[in-house]
Amino acid sequence: MGQVDVSPSSSIRDRILDALQTAESEDAQSTRARTLRLVKCAMRDRDVTARGRGHCEGCEETDIRKLLETMVAQREVSAREYDESGRISDAEREREEIEIIQSFLPQPLSGAALEAAVEQVVEDLEASKLKDMGRCMTELQNRYPGRIDTGSAGKAVRRALG
Repeated sequence: MGQVDVSPSSSIRDRILDALQTAESEDAQSTRARTLRLVKCAMRDRDVTARGRGHCEGCEETDIRKLLETMVAQREVSAREYDESGRISDAEREREEIEIIQSFLPQPLSGAALEAAVEQVVEDLEASKLKDMGRCMTELQNRYPGRIDTGSAGKAVRRALG
């Protein structure tokens, strides 16, 4: 149940559908297969909405990433509520689903990789003052969509500019 192949040539949608096919062939009633079916249905729902707005190919990669992030957040709330009400097995199931869904999300930049990305953006934008922080943060989010934790990135940008 580790990280799924994140090669640039495969989209999140393709990786999810491939994983679903594999999970169903191994055990159609497994938590992994059930969770991936829920994700597939949610993607299909977003596709219908996108087509209604004129996007014939369905929803975009960023929409799928946001969908997965929302699904993770929903399960975190549910797991916390289950814990508080003493439904431990339900909370564990929610956490297992979180792990499955998160395996399809890009891993956030941290540590040396975040520092290098910040240094590159500061250099490219020729930023030198704290008032350039907004431009730097916007550029980081554009270059690394879904991979920037604004809290840690903000601290790294402050250090680079300070």
